[in-house]
Amino acid sequence: KRALARSMARPLSKTPAKRSPPLTAEEIQARVLYRDGLILVLDKPAGLAVHAGPSRAPNLEECFDALRYGLPRPPALAHRLDADTAGVLVLGRHPKALARLGRVFQARETEKTYWAVVQGAPPADEGVFDQKLLKVNTRGGWSVKVSDKGQTAITRYRVLGRGQTGSGEGMTWLELKPETGRTHQLRVHCAAAGCPIVADRFYGKAIPDTMLHLQSHAIVLPLSKSKPPIRVEATPPRHMLAALQACGFNPAT
Repeated sequence: KRALARSMARPLSKTPAKRSPPLTAEEIQARVLYRDGLILVLDKPAGLAVHAGPSRAPNLEECFDALRYGLPRPPALAHRLDADTAGVLVLGRHPKALARLGRVFQARETEKTYWAVVQGAPPADEGVFDQKLLKVNTRGGWSVKVSDKGQTAITRYRVLGRGQTGSGEGMTWLELKPETGRTHQLRVHCAAAGCPIVADRFYGKAIPDTMLHLQSHAIVLPLSKSKPPIRVEATPPRHMLAALQACGFNPAT
């Protein structure tokens, strides 16, 4: 009886309330850059993870139910972007589409273009970063470093403009085209070349109230043999505009 009384005295456990997605249906739908029967291409906001991690923090996948557009299930990620990176992100709308996208990405038939604003400048106006990269465990989690023991990583770069910060420090607007897809590849390659991406808290210098100046700017997807490749481009995110304009970018063109 005493045991029964104790159990009755305990407060009833509550099922955790389902949280709202980090973006409303209207907000995520406004970020759709391209849509057809196979794929969706989104303009991912910076600072939001694409999927749930160990921390179970808010993530973009929580918004996908608003992107069914009449199909019985939500779309799914065809590839990944870092939480800190903004821009073009491809989703498959159904399993057949995801399988086709998987083959295209695995065969490296896509062409990805990133824009970055970096501190300083690379060694030439255009060239190739080809240092091997190794993912290593650290006390705080993991990081990526240049190592002869690492995996092959290739990034083609081209200078699109140069400028200065308000304090007179040099910065450069780069076009980056990765030919491999290693974790943090662009960030580590730029840092290893002596020109870390602006506000890179891992491999460069964190700047208060400033997000990483890296954007997945455009992608080309050859999904059909009978149709031209699909090309999708995103406008630069708001947090990069001032630095890009200081390097010569003109939003009107």
